Amino acid sequence: QVQLVESGGGLVQAGGSLRLSCVASGGTFSRDAMAWFRQVPGKEREFIAAINWNGDGTYYADFAKGRFTISRDNAKNTVYLRMNSLKPEDTAVYSCASGRRVGLYAYWGQGTQVTVSS
Repeated sequence: QVQLVESGGGLVQAGGSLRLSCVASGGTFSRDAMAWFRQVPGKEREFIAAINWNGDGTYYADFAKGRFTISRDNAKNTVYLRMNSLKPEDTAVYSCASGRRVGLYAYWGQGTQVTVSS
């Protein structure tokens, strides 16, 4: 069974940066596509970014382009989300997901809270 554990969330001031990490275990990380999503209570889950199995393909939501960067280290079974120029509206629970290809995710982490103060 695949397990995904996120970390790196916290409280940051507007304009600041955070790097989220998601460590995978129990699966075939180096062959899986990975993605980051976020969710605010009462709203639908929102796609942020995805990366294919070897890292040479990345995909971003429009709001994330230029501010967020997804990357992965297959030797560490870890996917990262670097977030710069954070805004209060980026406040959400951030979760990672894995699957056999980009857009098809079977496993989800519990999430890590990111709070951006104004």
